[in-house]
Amino acid sequence: MSPLPEEEALPPYAGITLDDIVLVKTAAEAAEALAALSTADVVGFDTESKPTFAKGEESTGPHLVQLATDSTAYLFQIGAKPGVDVLPTVLQTVLKTVLESPAILKVGFGLGDDLRRLRAKLGIETQNVIDLSTTLRRRGERNTLGAKTAVARFFGQRLAKSKRITTTNWALPRLSEQQIRYAADDAHVALRIYRHWRANPPA
Repeated sequence: MSPLPEEEALPPYAGITLDDIVLVKTAAEAAEALAALSTADVVGFDTESKPTFAKGEESTGPHLVQLATDSTAYLFQIGAKPGVDVLPTVLQTVLKTVLESPAILKVGFGLGDDLRRLRAKLGIETQNVIDLSTTLRRRGERNTLGAKTAVARFFGQRLAKSKRITTTNWALPRLSEQQIRYAADDAHVALRIYRHWRANPPA
């Protein structure tokens, strides 16, 4: 969907910095992520999957799971090594613990496919989820609300959503800096929008 002219005129949304993004690769980083996420009341949540282009081709995603606290975004690569489609036990434990916890609220945009793919690929039954795409709709609005429109509406800023990055290969063992920032922002901005919405309830 092309941005509205009024959205294009808005100042850019800065987004989360690389220093505040952890691409979880080691047991120590996984332990750090679990400790931080387990104590959060709410986390931003999203996934990325390698796009499919052939007719009838089934997605093998998700290939990346993003979970964000107020200060840090944690990215978990799933089956990144060629020919391997099983998460290391330590990563699976972190994701299952956080996503299935009824005590931790998960917030994101357009989560239907994400939840189905997590269930199908990893057997994770995500609990306590709010899909902001429908929750933040104004009375009378029929269309779901995307992150880009939400950032414009709530923050008066323009969230960059490049289709070139969206349709990149998320199954690559080594993700680019642009992919990392894009994916982290998707989860982190959802949490920021949720916090703002709760602090400033609509009339």
